[in-house]
Amino acid sequence: MKVHESAEDYLETILILSQRQPSVRSIDIATELGYSKPSVSVAMKHLRENGNITVDDEGHIKLTPSGLTIAAKIYERHTIISQILEKMGVNPKIAAEDACRIEHVISTESFAAVKKYIKEHNLLENTEI
Repeated sequence: MKVHESAEDYLETILILSQRQPSVRSIDIATELGYSKPSVSVAMKHLRENGNITVDDEGHIKLTPSGLTIAAKIYERHTIISQILEKMGVNPKIAAEDACRIEHVISTESFAAVKKYIKEHNLLENTEI
């Protein structure tokens, strides 16, 4: 099933927040993304219905295996694209913004080729590809 770009952004944000703090709640996501709490609530409902997250009685959000797979894929794309743009001389803020757009539209085939090229030419140190 194709996941919408906004859902990918939410899942990626949940992953990033879960790496920084012990638990993730809707308010954390709203704060991180600059979205309203009602917008985040609606998105969390859809992600829960699609089996990408679970929410416990205290409002703690966790990625399911399928949600984690999507989030990790998007986060990897974002990280690698952002780093390579920075290495090419792009301002880090602009690189991150551009990576956020590119990560959703690049095909699996093209991203695999980019990763292979980066690895073969040792373009990114300290990045496991």
